[in-house]
Amino acid sequence: MEERLQRIMARAGIASRRGAEEYIRQGRVTVNGQVAGLGSKADPERDDVRVDGERLHPEKVPPVYLLLHKPKGYVTTLSDPQGRPKVGDLIKGGPRLFPVGRLDYDTEGALIMTNDGDFAYLLTHPRYGVSKTYRVQVKGVPTAAKLARLERGVRIDEDRPPAKATDVRLVEEQEGRAVIDLTVTEGRHHLVKRMLMGIGHPVRRLKRIAIGPVSLAGLPLSAFRALTAAEVEDLRRAALHEAGEKAR
Repeated sequence: MEERLQRIMARAGIASRRGAEEYIRQGRVTVNGQVAGLGSKADPERDDVRVDGERLHPEKVPPVYLLLHKPKGYVTTLSDPQGRPKVGDLIKGGPRLFPVGRLDYDTEGALIMTNDGDFAYLLTHPRYGVSKTYRVQVKGVPTAAKLARLERGVRIDEDRPPAKATDVRLVEEQEGRAVIDLTVTEGRHHLVKRMLMGIGHPVRRLKRIAIGPVSLAGLPLSAFRALTAAEVEDLRRAALHEAGEKAR
């Protein structure tokens, strides 16, 4: 049966469905020797589907779900033309895994690595909006009114609605700086940095401390651990719950 290439690639553990689209756009995917387009379909049992010249096989790869404590100085991609360290370099052995979403090069914290493209789709597609919580060190000490603005909404794009935090908490303040815990459900580029800049408090350090109900607590920098079956199910439920709330 023919399926969209994005789904075939996701099921084979190559990338999330959104990540697979980027492979296709770059001309790295072929079907029976022909470069594929975004609308291409194939039968994984019959057609010769290749990514970077390597044939995909229809058998399903056992799913793997890891939580990585990403350090600064690593890119969240599987390849980098500049030769910078990649998050995959921190995980040796086992099946090919890809990062779910992104953390900036200079940002550390919680990052899920998996070979389950459908799971990654749930956690990254805007329709589902799984929450991410960040611990942010900012320049200066925001007033209560400015922190409230983060929850009411900060306009960071002229053509889009204001970006909102679902929860904001002042953790620590000292002369000249403050530490804030901030939770968002969007995934815009540099979202947290731009929101804090929008209220006049540039980010000095940024760390993602939780993805939905899964916390980074207790996991050393650069280390990783397997997600429990309960954590995987909790993340699925969180994604579907958010989708239901948005549909109301």
